[in-house]
Amino acid sequence: MDRMRKIKRQLSLTLRGGHTGDKSLTETIGSSQDTANSDSEIVHEDVKMGSDGESDQASGTSSDEVHSPVRVRLRNNPARKISTEDINKRLSLPADIRLPDGYLEKFSLNSPPFDKPLSRRLRRVSLSEIGFGKLETYVKLDKLGEGTYATVYKGRSKLTDNLVALKEIRLEHEEGAPCTAIREVSLLKDLKHANIVTLHDIIHTQKSLTLVFEYLDKDLKQYLDDCGNCIHMHNVKLFLFQLLRGLAYCHSRKVLHRDLKPQNLLINERGELKLADFGLARAKSIPTKTYSNEVVTLWYRPPDILLGSTDYSTQIDMWGVGCIFYEMSTGRPLFPGSTVEEELHFIFKLLGTPTEETWPGIGSNEDFISFNYPRYRADNLHSHTPRLDSDGVELLSKLLQFEGRKRISADEAMRQPYFHSLGERVVNLPDTTSIFALKEIQLEREPGMRMSSLPESGELGGRQAPKTEPALLRRGRTVKTRGEPGRDALFVFWGYITFTSDTFIVFFFSRSVVVLFGGAQTDMWGGFGGGSWLIPCVL
Repeated sequence: MDRMRKIKRQLSLTLRGGHTGDKSLTETIGSSQDTANSDSEIVHEDVKMGSDGESDQASGTSSDEVHSPVRVRLRNNPARKISTEDINKRLSLPADIRLPDGYLEKFSLNSPPFDKPLSRRLRRVSLSEIGFGKLETYVKLDKLGEGTYATVYKGRSKLTDNLVALKEIRLEHEEGAPCTAIREVSLLKDLKHANIVTLHDIIHTQKSLTLVFEYLDKDLKQYLDDCGNCIHMHNVKLFLFQLLRGLAYCHSRKVLHRDLKPQNLLINERGELKLADFGLARAKSIPTKTYSNEVVTLWYRPPDILLGSTDYSTQIDMWGVGCIFYEMSTGRPLFPGSTVEEELHFIFKLLGTPTEETWPGIGSNEDFISFNYPRYRADNLHSHTPRLDSDGVELLSKLLQFEGRKRISADEAMRQPYFHSLGERVVNLPDTTSIFALKEIQLEREPGMRMSSLPESGELGGRQAPKTEPALLRRGRTVKTRGEPGRDALFVFWGYITFTSDTFIVFFFSRSVVVLFGGAQTDMWGGFGGGSWLIPCVL
């Protein structure tokens, strides 16, 4: 505004006093143009001037007011062509999205300049025009599961051609959307992390509410089953670290998951583990302390919650982390109780029956008194987890503490000696960056993992198998070897076998039995933990 007034004054002096102001006027306009934005230009419009140097179109205003005799306006240069990348960044869209035909031109006309914020209304309209929020944008492929309130389908997005998971929640006419669905949506829309499942879209109709998630191949329970309940110990470490990393992000935002279990931890082919199912999650408000104790699946519920406590914080999730850590390491659940009383009995039998010294105030808990548990002494955790090293057992003990305030936090657990072998960089990654972005982080092959095929070279677990007839075993089927009809195999897990003569062997793998009929000697390759080994048995 000051610049315009200077131009006006110089021009007025020039018109009234001859050429005395020519130089100063030129300098003023020139300096003004130099300071203007490079994307703009000053446009002068011809205005009819009166004998007094004022515009004939000037309005009847006070002589004290200042008016510019030359109207100067800023005009944007022709805008550069808007690209798909610009729109993706503007609307926070995935990089591989396919925009509808003609959408670029339409968006460039309706959207405000890129240096101005996009209103929520215009953003919703833009997303709807692309195809978000519409059922026809997604194609159902397979039904993955069904629960009380929802059915989950495997689907495909027409926008990206990627697989998605469609969680279709049935809406009751009188009750509306379940509170679990409302919680899940409200929390997940603000949780953006590499180890938390991504909510892509929400579709609301009269009969259903459909949540569109990224698709992951399996959950941790299925992974355990496919490995014969024997996960490679390096992979156990990677899965545990990712679980802690996702939880640390949630807890830093005062979000409690409250339903940690293997079925709610999803894993993709790359080995990325992500927290899912936030239906029981809560954003911890302060100073509210009246939470429900009817949370967390029984096997992963901490003892303070089992005994009726409703005063808890982020430590409620850490007990479940300890139970999952044990289950990954041993292949079996830690405390598989069927009732609250039995669950506590399993806990006290392993960790010892608490006393006033080990758990202050426990002696006055009515539920604890009524159950009248025997006085168990604490067992050695290492004897129950032979595959864990001393650092792993120490971390496990810090997670399985009776009192919530004594349990280690997720952030602190990530920095324990157990994870030092992963390097220092993995702890300081950006929230949305996967740990597998680091070259030194790699998922190890699971020797016992069920696969659709095996390498033709005969390699398994890094060793060369004998050059004889192979057979790939599948659970629940009978396999006959080529060239020797009638040689049947009855088995539970996958294996890579060769037949050489006539007898049979019994092969134990992770607490399960494989029985082979036929042949005098059988060489079988299998895997246990991190190595592979050969069993020759002659009976």
